Amino acid sequence: MPRYSDERKGAVLAKLLPPHSLTVKQVAEQENISEPTIYKWRHEAREQGQCFPDSDHPDPEGWTYRDKFAAVIETAAMNA
Repeated sequence: MPRYSDERKGAVLAKLLPPHSLTVKQVAEQENISEPTIYKWRHEAREQGQCFPDSDHPDPEGWTYRDKFAAVIETAAMNA
């Protein structure tokens, strides 16, 4: 099983977020990394408090209430 650096994991996970908003399947195909590995990384990132929706839906309509709330909390301190 290959080992990936934290920087590589971060770059791969960033593709799941806007503005890219790719699905796990799309990222797995692009990066030649298995889908279960990316799902695991996303789960670990969520446990560390990072905002990664459970859904592969590209916009918030497919997110759970928990995902939406996490996004609001994460962005609350931002100013326009």
